[in-house]
Amino acid sequence: MATTKTAKRKAPAGTVMVKRYDGRRVRQPEGLAFLMKQHREVEVLFDKFEASEDDAEKAQLVDQVCLALAVHAKIEEELLYPAAEDSIDETDLIDEAYIEHATAKDLIAQLEGMKVGDQYFDAKMKVLGEYIAHHVKEEETELFPEIKRSDMDLTGLGKKLEARSEQLKAEFGNADSPKAKAKIGADAAAGAHL
Repeated sequence: MATTKTAKRKAPAGTVMVKRYDGRRVRQPEGLAFLMKQHREVEVLFDKFEASEDDAEKAQLVDQVCLALAVHAKIEEELLYPAAEDSIDETDLIDEAYIEHATAKDLIAQLEGMKVGDQYFDAKMKVLGEYIAHHVKEEETELFPEIKRSDMDLTGLGKKLEARSEQLKAEFGNADSPKAKAKIGADAAAGAHL
């Protein structure tokens, strides 16, 4: 009697399973997986905001979203996009990403100057969420596949992205602090004028 062995495919070194924007699980290089995990974390925050009817909770969620997006945009702009510009052919994808970041930063700056209950507050948060969802979909379906096919060191990049992310979170401090709001708002305003 013949026995069959089920051969498990060994995952390539430096790759991680992560959820895509559409819920599918895919294997990605560490650097891209780290960014995709951040995408999922922000999506959860937007969903919680949408479901909340408590003003204090909504204010806290907006602060968390603004901090998460400020950190995420900064690490992409400092580390991912410059490296990708040198490694991929479709550099127009990076140009679009910078412009999309600038628009998101403008909405973040507007939200940080508002409080729950202000006219257009909920609408701006909803538009920001929709805008980020669009940006994430483009990154994950267009830009990241280009980067994945490139010769970029995505494992090394992942380590740099993670370290810089932690550094920025510590630098910005608690999202509720006046120092953090001032820093995030200044970064958002600066990025809005590319």
